[in-house]
Amino acid sequence: MTDTTTKVREHYRGTDLSDRIRSVLAAITPEGDTLTVAQLAPLDQFHTRGILATTELADAAGLEPSTRVLDLGCGIGGPARYLAATFGCRVTGVDLSPAFIDAAIYLTERCGLSDLATFQVGNALDLPFEDAAFDTVFLQHVAMNVDDRSALYAEVRRILMPGGRFAVHDLVLRVGDTVYPVPWARDASTSFLLSEGDTRAALERAGFKAVLWRDDTQAALHWFQAAMTGLPPAGPNLSAVMGPDFPAIVGNLSRNLRENRLGVLSAVLTRD
Repeated sequence: MTDTTTKVREHYRGTDLSDRIRSVLAAITPEGDTLTVAQLAPLDQFHTRGILATTELADAAGLEPSTRVLDLGCGIGGPARYLAATFGCRVTGVDLSPAFIDAAIYLTERCGLSDLATFQVGNALDLPFEDAAFDTVFLQHVAMNVDDRSALYAEVRRILMPGGRFAVHDLVLRVGDTVYPVPWARDASTSFLLSEGDTRAALERAGFKAVLWRDDTQAALHWFQAAMTGLPPAGPNLSAVMGPDFPAIVGNLSRNLRENRLGVLSAVLTRD
C-alpha cells in the first residue's frame, strides 16, 4: 500500500461509524424495522447533489435488471442500494475504507437488498475481478483521491465488457487554488484533481469515448443555494459519516464552486 493510499484510507477511517449510524437511525425507526432508500438518501449519497446526481447518472447509463454494475468508491453504499432497488440489477460496491464497507453491509441488510447489492474492501487501482466482469462502472467523486489517473481508468477499462458503460460524476479544476479542507481531503496531499480537458484526455487515452459529457456546475450551485436557504434536513445526514466539521468542509466545497475554482462534470462513456 502506498503512502497516498494510507493517507486516503485514514481520511475515511470512520471510527465507530456503524455505531454512530445506528444511533442516528434510532431516531427515525427501531433497529429491527426495514429502512428505505429514500430514508437513507440524506445520509448515504456522499457527492454533490446527492441522490439527484445518482438518479440522473443512472438514467443516462441505461441500466437494466441484467446489468452487472460496479460502484467503485461506493462509500456506505447509497448509490449501490439505489441502483439495486430501482433497476433490479446486481451491484458490487468496492471501497478503500473498511469502516465504510461495514456500514454499507449493515444498511443494505436493513433495506432488505443484500441479495442484489454486495460490498467488499478494495483498491481502485488493483481490483479483485476478472477482465470484462461488469457491464457498467459508476465512479462518483472518487477520482480526485487517486494519484494515478491513467492507472485508474485502465483498471476500469479492464473490468468492463467491450461496449460497456463508464458513468462518471466528478469534480474538475478550473481557476485558482482549491480551498481546503473539503469533503475528500484535508489538504492537497491527498487531492489529485484534473481540469476538465485533462480528464477527458486521460479517459480517451484509456480507450473511452463519451456519449454524454455535461457541465453540472450550475446545477450544483443551485442545489447548494437551496440547501443553505432552506430548513436543515430532519433526521440523519452526512455529519454522521464525516463528523462534526462536515458543514464547514461542505461550505468550502460550495465556495470553490462559487468562485470557479472547481467545476462539476457528469459523463457516460463507452469502452472500445
